Amino acid sequence: MTMSEKEKSHAEMLYQPNDPELCADRDVTQRKLYDYNRMHPLDREARRAAIREIFGAVGENSLVEQPLFCTYGYNTRVGKNFFLNVNCKIMDSGKVTIGDNVFIAPNVCIVTEEHAMDVEQRLAGLEYTHPVTIGDNVWICTGAIILPGVTIGEGSVIGAGAVVSKDIPAHSLAVGVPAKVIRTLRHAAKETWSPENVPGGK
Repeated sequence: MTMSEKEKSHAEMLYQPNDPELCADRDVTQRKLYDYNRMHPLDREARRAAIREIFGAVGENSLVEQPLFCTYGYNTRVGKNFFLNVNCKIMDSGKVTIGDNVFIAPNVCIVTEEHAMDVEQRLAGLEYTHPVTIGDNVWICTGAIILPGVTIGEGSVIGAGAVVSKDIPAHSLAVGVPAKVIRTLRHAAKETWSPENVPGGK
């Protein structure tokens, strides 16, 4: 049985994103995003309903600020108490799975797509996707970039401007380009709030 281009993409195989079915799906999503990003920001119930029509699954008590960009939307699933701040981009040609109680700050980019390394394949528009998984209770700070195939373990914090190219273990603070774990958070003593304790971004 021949696989569709969508099935190939979900199987992390080389696929053609300019396939007519995928092009049509992206057009539908862009229309939904156009409407969503122009909704009144205080019409929160209508916005929640609209996001449930864009994402593949949305847990209760979740909030997605405007503007938002995603490639397909239906490949993204988020848990309860999810908060996505302004101007975030989810390039979800592959699967994006986000757990409960996850905070994502402004200008974060989550990417699942990777162009072919072979120049002829790349010029033909072929690409791969690799899923991104973000565990429960994660905080991703302002301007971070999450690259294809990455898993971020539960309870971790990704510092502002970090580029996450490899898996991050649970309960870790990771910062820098490329992101590196600089501290464990599992047994850390609770800190009194101060600006010095904030790795960046709301």
